[in-house]
This record gives sequence, C-alpha cells and structure tokens, in this order.
Amino acid sequence: MDLAKLLDIRPGVTAVIGGGGKTTLLRTLGEELAAEGARVLLCATTKIFPFGGLPSLVNPPEKVLAEALEARRLVCAGAPVPGTGKLTAPAISMARLAALADYVLAEADGAAGRPLKAHAAHEPVVPPEANRVIYVVGASGFGRPVREAVHRPEKFWFLTDLEAEDPVTPEAVAEALQTEASTAWPPIRVFVNQAEDAAALAAARRLAELLPWPVCAGALKRRSWTCLS
Repeated sequence: MDLAKLLDIRPGVTAVIGGGGKTTLLRTLGEELAAEGARVLLCATTKIFPFGGLPSLVNPPEKVLAEALEARRLVCAGAPVPGTGKLTAPAISMARLAALADYVLAEADGAAGRPLKAHAAHEPVVPPEANRVIYVVGASGFGRPVREAVHRPEKFWFLTDLEAEDPVTPEAVAEALQTEASTAWPPIRVFVNQAEDAAALAAARRLAELLPWPVCAGALKRRSWTCLS
C-alpha cells in the first residue's frame, strides 16, 4: 500500500513533527501524491533545506506558485532564512496555500539530525489549518543514551525521568509523546522510521501497544512500511 494511504493523508494541510526522517517522509508522500496527479506543496512552519531536484520557490507570488504547481505537481516553497540556506514558512498564508495546492505537507519542527525529539515551549508549530499530524519516531534512537538520541534531551528527562546516560525505551517515548500531544492538534498518526531489523521492529511494536493512536513502521529509504495498530 502507498504510504499516503497507510497514513490516511487527506487533502489540505498535514503537519509532520518528530525526528528520524521527517524530510524523507515529506518527499516520499509528495512523490506518491504527485504521481497520482495531485498538486503538492512541501514547506515548513519552522525551517527546512530545499529539496534537491525539486523546484524551490523563494517568496513566490500566488500566481507563480499556482503555475508551478500546475506544471510540476510537486514543488517546495518558502521564505529564505539569511545565512543558513534554509527556507521558513512562505509569506502566503497557510489557508491560501491550502487553496492553491491539493496537499500541503509542512515540516513543523526541527530535530538537528537526531532520531528522537522533545519539544521546547514554542514547538511544534502546527498550523491551525492542519487536518493531520504525523509524528515521526526514529527507531535508531531506541537503546541509545538519551543525550545521544534525543534533540532537547533536557526536555525528555523532564517528561520521562530518564537520566542522560539511560537508554531510550519504547515506554519512555510513549510517555513523552502522550504528554506533549496537544488537544488542539488534529488527529495524530505515528510513523516509526528506521525499523530495519527485528530488534527495531520489536521496539516499534511495543511502542504501538502503548499509544492510543494508529502506528505504522518501516524504513523510508528502503520504501518498506506496514501498519502496526
């Protein structure tokens, strides 16, 4: 099954948060949906690097963005972050973006390359127009010390009572995710990426047992995934 169908991605705005493969997930979903003829915009509410090989529009007027979406089906757009090479949220409002594209896939936090993420008070930046939140968990973080595996480890310590050198467990990740989840968010689905061996898949299955939301797992780079709950 296509990943977009597995995660029940719907027309409109989807916010992708967490760690361990958000950017790859956005591109995978975007390519699937565009191949079906949809107009798909990849963007961020925080910061993101442009996607290699895709049109990246910097502060485009609505007309230019609409034409690019019609011609190419899958594009990236945003406003430049000086000195970083990254893009932040487009100047066009999220509501207008959703009117111009069939699907808006927005990366809504950063994880500094770590497989797991705990959020500061100002994160994640889930737009009110979003109809789905996809929470990405990097399975490579299971079993590693918190200080190595988690972006903002001090927040994770507070959420779970684990210490810096303690190994990350599915139980701790489940506790952190449920504590951070906001009732203001739209429906959540969890994708456990990097589940490339039996141990990682077992950890993903344990996480699925502990969470109240649908959980899927797989390896995005291998284009392999399945639903666990």
